[in-house]
Amino acid sequence: MGWLGKIIGGLLGYFLTRGPIGALIGAFLGHQLDKKTETVKERIDPANQQKIQAVFFNATFSIMGHIAKADGRVSEQEIAHAENVMARMGLDPVARKMAIEQFKFGKEAHFDFDGVMAQFKQVVGRQRNLLQMFLEIQISMAMADGQVAQVEQHILRQIGQRLGFAGFIIDQLIKMVQAQQRFYEYSQQSDRQRATGQAGYGAPSIEQAYQVLGVSASDDKTTVKKAYKRLMSQHHPDKLVSKGLPESMIKIATEKTQEIKSAYELIEKHRNW
Repeated sequence: MGWLGKIIGGLLGYFLTRGPIGALIGAFLGHQLDKKTETVKERIDPANQQKIQAVFFNATFSIMGHIAKADGRVSEQEIAHAENVMARMGLDPVARKMAIEQFKFGKEAHFDFDGVMAQFKQVVGRQRNLLQMFLEIQISMAMADGQVAQVEQHILRQIGQRLGFAGFIIDQLIKMVQAQQRFYEYSQQSDRQRATGQAGYGAPSIEQAYQVLGVSASDDKTTVKKAYKRLMSQHHPDKLVSKGLPESMIKIATEKTQEIKSAYELIEKHRNW
């Protein structure tokens, strides 16, 4: 693996921002450059897109660390969740090390939450689908130990407000992610486990399917289908990557579309559509 890009990127990031955060961002950009120069199959993204990818990656893991530490200690479930996210992203050793460093950085008492969020919003701008994807990842982190503590909910509201989401939208997204998690957990079980319901999670309920789509049982077919199509478009992996989602996160975006699709199919079956 090449290191020239990481060295150049790290130095540029440090001198442009006069600090270690800039160096980490620069190193990430350089790492992406090294990966892209190793194979002609990789497309070269515009500089702005790479900057968004770097900031998204670093903010994702540092804010995850901040949420995990919010209640005073980082639980085993929260560590396992962060490791699961890294595994699902298929990070190589260098990128994994960067993710771990950012997670630890977010746990520190002097972590600049306001500064990181301000930089994230400035760089990502009005890419609402990216902003929502980021918020959903942080909600998932807050749910890692089975419940969203009051202090974690406060941080989620701060994140959502800084990204331009109204309070009721944040509440809706929390319910949506909780329901999506049940579909994800169920999909990870073997066929035998799903058939017997033993040593695993029970099948998602129809109520959870409605929560995934953000609709209610009283909504008609047109409304439900419209919500389904909107969510599928918002979480479409290729669209998100083209807007600046790190390519390593494409699997997470793909899994979300599968959860949305499974929820819609459950509603279809339940209502005989």
